[in-house]
Amino acid sequence: MSQSDARPGLFERPGVIRTIIALIVLICAGLVVAEFFYTKHPHFGFDGWFAFYPLAGFVAYCFIVLTAKMLRPALRRNEDYYNERDRQALQTPMRDDDHE
Repeated sequence: MSQSDARPGLFERPGVIRTIIALIVLICAGLVVAEFFYTKHPHFGFDGWFAFYPLAGFVAYCFIVLTAKMLRPALRRNEDYYNERDRQALQTPMRDDDHE
């Protein structure tokens, strides 16, 4: 069976991806609506603002994603990073006289 004949995994199906995104949006909207129904007790002044924690979480998420995108070129390796010689060396057991 070739790669093109293989069925996509659960989280690769467009319908599942749309469902997950819809659930996340509904949960986030529900949490923002819930802010109207409880009393806040802020420790600092700014953490009492409306939707402060959802916005802070979104900013942190964006920071993590953008930082990862900037680091990717520095951390990426070629597909053949481990060449055949290294693979064979890893698979060959060491003899006792090879130790120093």
